[in-house]
Amino acid sequence: MSAVSFTLNAQARTDEGKGASRRLRRLEAKLPAVIYGGKEPAQSITLELRELVKALENEAFYSHVLTINIDGKPQQAVIKALQRHPAKNQPLHADFLRVDAAHKLVMRVPLHFLNQDTCVGVKNEGGAISINANDVEISCMPANLPEFIAVDLKDVHVGTTLHLSSIVLPTGVEIPALALGQDYDQPIANVHKSTADA
Repeated sequence: MSAVSFTLNAQARTDEGKGASRRLRRLEAKLPAVIYGGKEPAQSITLELRELVKALENEAFYSHVLTINIDGKPQQAVIKALQRHPAKNQPLHADFLRVDAAHKLVMRVPLHFLNQDTCVGVKNEGGAISINANDVEISCMPANLPEFIAVDLKDVHVGTTLHLSSIVLPTGVEIPALALGQDYDQPIANVHKSTADA
């Protein structure tokens, strides 16, 4: 686990509806959001837009247990959904799921493909790499949530396809799709003959 941590400050929100949400965004530079899950009811909150936008610049934000201080009371949560403006790409609304240390999370985390430049299939065999998946759905306890999962391409030869089952998972992390059988073992990357040589 990395030393990166994220804390967002939020306030409970009582005024619901589209008009109220638009006012928040326009006049107060705040973002409407909701936090749900666990034993407590869903709660509408507002976040500082600037604070959230800064956090979103870090890829790790999407696969981290966050601390959200709601009126000063900290809650552990993960981001589950983020709605953005179609043209401006600015966040419009966020959904957070409360985290319970005793229950497993199901999250999408990024895949980082390592050693692409030193891959034997590229360096020695004139191949090219195609990436089929940028992230993967995993299941784990909150304490085991990885920031990303590394896939080492160093020893991959031309003609080889890596699948979900090829991923070396950190301790305590599972890929739920693999429990569903062979048909769900999706390709994540392959090294193929370069078309330039054809």
